[in-house]
Amino acid sequence: MKLLFGTGNPAKLSAMRNRLRTLDRKYDIELIGLKDLKMEIPSVTENGKTPLENAHQKAAAYYEAFHIPVFSCDSGLYFDNVPEYDQPGVHVRTINGKSLTDDEMIAHYAGLAQKYKNLTARYKNAICFVYDNKHFYEAMDPSMESEPFVITSTPHSSIRKKGFPIDSLSIDMKTGKYFYDLPEQKLEQVAVEDGFLQFFERVLKQMF
Repeated sequence: MKLLFGTGNPAKLSAMRNRLRTLDRKYDIELIGLKDLKMEIPSVTENGKTPLENAHQKAAAYYEAFHIPVFSCDSGLYFDNVPEYDQPGVHVRTINGKSLTDDEMIAHYAGLAQKYKNLTARYKNAICFVYDNKHFYEAMDPSMESEPFVITSTPHSSIRKKGFPIDSLSIDMKTGKYFYDLPEQKLEQVAVEDGFLQFFERVLKQMF
């Protein structure tokens, strides 16, 4: 079965492929991304108030366009002890109506970290999987949330990874290391939490 991950971000697609590799072998799944389709990609308006609403909007739109099993994910970034007006929530990349580049994101979040003397942050994640017109599954479970981490005002001195700009400011609370300095396996787990794997294990077991 070809399974479409509704993203055009190659870094996110790679991380998801690695995390779901055991399912690929067990259920004969080929995970592809939007760019693999070589087709026109519809523009999806993401105006949900939660990550789950946005994930649902994207998955439904991509299934309607391509008619193959598809899932989409969405995330919100939330800070401890920060006023609502400075909480990015689902608008991680869009600030005051403007979509930021990677460099602009680094500058924006470094500025917030300087303003609040570093930030304790976490991602709240959601997923929606549309198999066909009659079967869809979605979740926004605590198991999909990231562990708390620190966003600092000082970017990593030498590494930038396209598609994950905030990671250059993110520090693992257990080790004190920048995300970019963590082992690859740990960094992939940060990008794709265990809850996503558990979600697919539950759903695919029901289906097959």
